[in-house]
Amino acid sequence: MAKSVADVMKLVKENECKFVDFRFTDTRGKEQHVSVPASHFDEDKFSEGHAFDGSSIAGWKGIEASDMLLMPDPGTAYIDPFYEEPTLVLTCDVLEPGDGKAYERDPRSLAKRAEAYLKASGIGDTAYFGPEPEFFVFDGVRWSTEPGHSFYQIEEYEAPWNTGAKLEGGNRGHRPTTKGGYFPWPRSTARTTCAPRWC
Repeated sequence: MAKSVADVMKLVKENECKFVDFRFTDTRGKEQHVSVPASHFDEDKFSEGHAFDGSSIAGWKGIEASDMLLMPDPGTAYIDPFYEEPTLVLTCDVLEPGDGKAYERDPRSLAKRAEAYLKASGIGDTAYFGPEPEFFVFDGVRWSTEPGHSFYQIEEYEAPWNTGAKLEGGNRGHRPTTKGGYFPWPRSTARTTCAPRWC
């Protein structure tokens, strides 16, 4: 449902929000954010934006030209159900502060330009973009970063490096190779060819 600036301000008030979280995505696809107290959030944020340091984002700006603006989109507002304190979330466009133009490396800007190209070229009139959530479940993860040494260690029964491991309860042997576990049939490594009368 499309929301106006007034709708967003009403959401903040009705939910007694303590914080407003400005979110954006870097060029590598990682979501970033800046939180501000709700007491420092008003309608002006939707016209003036929220200043931030672009040099803190990998591959964006050098320190000498790091000033950038987050321009919140009221249509993206929602209350984050996972925060301990009531927090309103707004997805933002990243703008150049000097001329107000969209930053060329902002994925949201890229998506908007791509959709505009589709319309102008006649190829299509709508494009849908979205995240590709991925997660991994491991049996154990250990890591440490200390002066003089660092390491990480991942334990997972199905990991390819455990093919030759001695495991409690025995090792059943087969492991998917690196990036080899997406679509294979579970018995594909043991598949045999049979004559039609046996199939």
